[in-house]
Amino acid sequence: MYTLICEESRKNSGVSQKEIETYIEIAKNAASKGGAVLMRNYCKINTINNKSFDGDLITNADIEAENNIVSYLKKETPHIGIFAEEGGISGPQSDLSWCIDPLDGTTNFAHGYPFFATSIGLTWKNKAILGAISVPFFNENYWAAPGIGSFCNSTKISVSKSKKLKDSLLVTGFAYDRHTILDNNYSEFCWLTHRTRGVRRAGAAAVDMAFVAIGRVDGYWERGLSPWDLAAGIPIVELAGGVIGDYKKGKFNLSEGRIIASNPFIQKELLAELSKVKPLESTNY
Repeated sequence: MYTLICEESRKNSGVSQKEIETYIEIAKNAASKGGAVLMRNYCKINTINNKSFDGDLITNADIEAENNIVSYLKKETPHIGIFAEEGGISGPQSDLSWCIDPLDGTTNFAHGYPFFATSIGLTWKNKAILGAISVPFFNENYWAAPGIGSFCNSTKISVSKSKKLKDSLLVTGFAYDRHTILDNNYSEFCWLTHRTRGVRRAGAAAVDMAFVAIGRVDGYWERGLSPWDLAAGIPIVELAGGVIGDYKKGKFNLSEGRIIASNPFIQKELLAELSKVKPLESTNY
């Protein structure tokens, strides 16, 4: 039987179920606070800059949302460390940590494209326990915790029932370094586009995982991701009946940035097809 990452992490962490219930409410509030900041700034942003790669953007909304979230979490849980996309590590150095992406889908946001989110995950030794994702343009708040389940707003959710890859709709993305390396997901995208009903690219990992959890898409894979992209989505997918893995090695590691998230029926076939993909021979295309 597949062992859920989030439930195993909760058990090993020693966090009680009562604490889980408290922490998930805090995570939901933090995600909502971030989402509210994003909507106040939607189509009104003042600054856009590049970070490490061209196209890896940061806006004033990223900073404002993260500052609000971090301030709230430090007040509510001063004993838990913080790992945030823009500000890095802060607070106490402990096994428990909040993993924060204030604005997942910054490029979308900068262009007024509505697929973006705020993502808040709680991790233990870099393994996800619980999470909340606000997709504010659609007024959807996804959240999940062990012993409680996976929800969108107040409605319990579950992954799709598609049994075969050929009948599935998938979603993926492309990392910021895609212009300079051969392992850039282009080959995988083309390969699976021909073996499914289609592959979509929304441009926000947190939204992609939320949509797997609610059954709008049947599976998601991607590489080049950071822990803050994934930490909240893992429990939301798993507790909605989905499965999480590393499509190159099988067992998932949050630090490696490579993930497959799907309903349990297509995972084996999806992994098999990904293993057949031949890498590109040149970045000159």
